[in-house]
Amino acid sequence: MGEPPKINTSVAHPARMYDYYLGGKDNFEADRVAAEKMIQVTRGGVRLGARENRAFLVRAVRALAEAGITQFLDIGTGIPTSPNTHEAAPGARVAYVDNDPIVLQHARALMVGKTTVIQADLRDPGAILDDPRTRQTLDFARPIGVLLVAVLQFVQDSEDPYGVVSRLMAATAPGSHLVISHVTQDFDPEVAAHGADAYDRATAPLVLRSHAAVTRFFEGMELLDPGVVQVSRWRPDGEIPRIPDNHPWVWGGVARRR
Repeated sequence: MGEPPKINTSVAHPARMYDYYLGGKDNFEADRVAAEKMIQVTRGGVRLGARENRAFLVRAVRALAEAGITQFLDIGTGIPTSPNTHEAAPGARVAYVDNDPIVLQHARALMVGKTTVIQADLRDPGAILDDPRTRQTLDFARPIGVLLVAVLQFVQDSEDPYGVVSRLMAATAPGSHLVISHVTQDFDPEVAAHGADAYDRATAPLVLRSHAAVTRFFEGMELLDPGVVQVSRWRPDGEIPRIPDNHPWVWGGVARRR
């Protein structure tokens, strides 16, 4: 066994900031300082957004499982929070991917059954697709659910986010599905821009994208109803929750590869 991966606790990381938003304890001072800035700017709305985003992931995974998807590639999975993908789709094969070493330390201790955890970066899809653990866990000859939940917002335009998504989906079989959620500036550009500033010194600055820009990730695919909508409005389990003015606004959608 090699040395455990080094964790830089002096620089905020989006996965640990997200953990803080959700009330977790797997974060450090730098993460909390950056997260508190976001919380103050959005008047607490980012915490609601994090919860709604997590609920969207669970509903999307359940919908795909009901449609017959039995394996998932969850990229940018973050620090494990229950219910996770393998809990939302019991019995499914799941490859979890994140670039933060602390995520791997926690995830590997909690993963059970037909799951694996890989340290890799979304911006290098080849490293994810070619990793032996990915290939051992997932059968790319059959449909896969590819989850990019609240992660594309950390890929800069110069890093070709659309090309990254195209490469991932090109490796999957027809009938595979793509799940995306992404923060936006569409509803309150000023608050969203100030909130994004909280990530300027993090390991990955935040990129805000419009509804049209998020929808573009699904080009050439068949969008499932109700399309690209606020995550709270994507097939809610019950009454759609009231979205206050300080909600940070996240677009979400699911599409099927033809």
